[in-house]
Amino acid sequence: MSTETVAQKRRRGRPPVANDTRERILEAAIEHFSRRSYEETGLREIASAARVDVAYVHRCFGSKKRLFAEAVSAAVKPKELLEESPDKIPGTLAWDVLATRGTRAKGLDIILNSIASREAGPIVRDFYAYEVVKSLAEKLGVPVMQAAVIAALITGVATLRNVVGLASLGEPEGGELERLLVHLIRETARGANKALEGGHSGEK
Repeated sequence: MSTETVAQKRRRGRPPVANDTRERILEAAIEHFSRRSYEETGLREIASAARVDVAYVHRCFGSKKRLFAEAVSAAVKPKELLEESPDKIPGTLAWDVLATRGTRAKGLDIILNSIASREAGPIVRDFYAYEVVKSLAEKLGVPVMQAAVIAALITGVATLRNVVGLASLGEPEGGELERLLVHLIRETARGANKALEGGHSGEK
């Protein structure tokens, strides 16, 4: 039986990556990808902002695509929005999209900056498909199509409000716009369930 310690095993392989350094790289990536497109953002400038060597960025994330994918997920943080019980999620989503711009706003900037990119576009699509739409569908118990409609509603409102600056969507959280969003999200989910019930009841 081997008596080799964990520390000895680590020394034989690649040394563990310090979590704080990894987080620093991720924060720098979020900042840079939110300002410029995927193609215009280089790993060297991200490494410089994080005060590490570019080789260390590769060691932590493997590739620029992987770093971009993790930056999108870390900026949008969809899991946080789905921690509530299903009946509270419409309110959480509506409030969040109208709240003061923060990390999630940078996530939207990252998405809009690189959605047309040949390399980053598929990453954004997969992020929405699996981390947003699929997770939302499972949490609310609705079909994927209805979850996609809810995701489209939230993304569309956030884009027109925060990027385009549409005045009619400029109302702060806690008002009529938030109540309308909650209603639309709930009705989309309820409509999906009613449609399923109607389809089953019509079967002979």
